[in-house]
Amino acid sequence: MLNFKSIELEDKPWVDELNARSDYRGCEYAFGTIFIWQFIYGTKIARFEDFVLCRSGKAGEYSYLYPAGSGDVARAIEAIETDAAENGCPFRMHSVNSQAREELERLFPGKYSFTEVRDGFDYIYTSESLATLKGKKLHSKRNHINRFRENYEGRWAYEDISPANLAECMTMNKRWCSQNDCMLDDDKLGEQCAVAQSFRHFEALGFKGGLLRVDGEVVAFSMGEPLSSDTFVVHIEKAFADIQGAYPMINQQFVLANCMEYTYVNREEDTGAEGLRKAKLSYHPAILETKYSVKHL
Repeated sequence: MLNFKSIELEDKPWVDELNARSDYRGCEYAFGTIFIWQFIYGTKIARFEDFVLCRSGKAGEYSYLYPAGSGDVARAIEAIETDAAENGCPFRMHSVNSQAREELERLFPGKYSFTEVRDGFDYIYTSESLATLKGKKLHSKRNHINRFRENYEGRWAYEDISPANLAECMTMNKRWCSQNDCMLDDDKLGEQCAVAQSFRHFEALGFKGGLLRVDGEVVAFSMGEPLSSDTFVVHIEKAFADIQGAYPMINQQFVLANCMEYTYVNREEDTGAEGLRKAKLSYHPAILETKYSVKHL
């Protein structure tokens, strides 16, 4: 029987070690992702041999992440199948990438059906493209940044997030939440729970962050963590809408300061939000990481 448990900071070393063996670029394989969102999605983890197993959802409606680690993955899949059966759940997996789909079809031919979940596709960019914004396709992004620099010449500054300025980011986030009616939107409320976890455990999670100031006040911040051998994932990014160009500026400055040693930057999914999808597509991702939901045929 698998022993699924809440995710604790003490789990980070072994989870990171086993996730690194699979080296997936999907954001759900970052320890920070499962830790800061666990209370929203009901995520629990278990270790099976040399695999990390993740289970989300409420009793009777569990869904599993494809195992990460090394060894006999067929045994790991059979273990989560057994867990689902013991809990009276139809077997389901979520966020299954194309590599995992191929492996499943090879190991268990004709057993599963696969459905693309477009709202869950990760937007993955090259760090170089986000840093330089070269080319005709990103001309408008360069214009936004140039306008920001002109409007706030001598008045803006970028800083890494540290214990010395973390409280200012928290204050800025509260103002952002008030301006964006977070209390009236369940999705935004859930995100604010994840943001609070990120602030509370910023150092222990190994997060890197950056902030943007205008006239000394924090107007934008971004934070994330290393995800795989070649990819950094950005978990959270906030900026005041009335500061023209703040979003593209924090995006670029954060990448320049924290992501250039990685080939790719994963900026996660759009959750089906039309405005967010348009914004993420406008940066022309190098990779749209396909995700599937999986169930028995």
